[in-house]
Amino acid sequence: MPRRQRSVRRVLLALGVATATLATTAAAAPVSAPSASAPATAIATSAAATAALDDTYYQNAIGKSGTALKSALHTIIKNQSKVSYAQVWDALKSTDQDPANSSNVILLYSGASRAKTRNGGNTGDWNREHVWAKSHGDFGTATGPGTDLHHLRPEDVTVNAARGNKDFDTGGSAVSGAPGNYTDSDSFEPRDAVKGDVARMILYMAVRYEGDDGWADLEPNEKVNNGSSPAMGKLSVLKKWSAQDPPDAFEKRRNDVIYEQYQNNRNPFVDHPEWVAAIW
Repeated sequence: MPRRQRSVRRVLLALGVATATLATTAAAAPVSAPSASAPATAIATSAAATAALDDTYYQNAIGKSGTALKSALHTIIKNQSKVSYAQVWDALKSTDQDPANSSNVILLYSGASRAKTRNGGNTGDWNREHVWAKSHGDFGTATGPGTDLHHLRPEDVTVNAARGNKDFDTGGSAVSGAPGNYTDSDSFEPRDAVKGDVARMILYMAVRYEGDDGWADLEPNEKVNNGSSPAMGKLSVLKKWSAQDPPDAFEKRRNDVIYEQYQNNRNPFVDHPEWVAAIW
């Protein structure tokens, strides 16, 4: 493990107990009313963790904006370990564990808590949702963008099929089995509690995959119906969602678990949501 990562790891581990406690009331967990504001001690803990990351992991990005910031973040987060598509099953059982029931995972769009053992392809099972649709850039499930845990989430098989490879936008008809989600012929709108999560996952992919490592250059745009183009929309909507739904304890814990246990890289927009506006 590189020295910079070891130093960050020590700080994050020291703060881990407080983070784990916060995760039990995360708004991105099952569908529920938003929780009360975090206590001052929790805010201080989060600020300390971010400061530690800024001094180490993100040190070459601090003070930058626009294309310079995007380039600096790409250089930082492209250094990662990778998992196979088969390994994604077990990884999601850890990254998306229900904070109220360690035998379950939280499904992204429906918000339901479902048994970890119900992973599969049958009705009632949960499977592996590519938030950046794998056909947008045609990377499939190959190790790389097709297995990047920062945009893979557990979701009900039927709800996942309803989302398909659609871009993200507002409006449409209600999605059966997923309260608060809407879809039409070319777009999908997730429930309010994870709108920001979706936006930050899409924008992570746009920074991580810049076309310099054998994969397509992934970019957000203002379109829907992007088809197989290496693009996802709608950028203006994603920016709005990220601002409306800031990272909560569930999303922050997920970022930590991916960094510590699997990929050794982070989603910078979870740590610094203000960087969305700084780049786009």
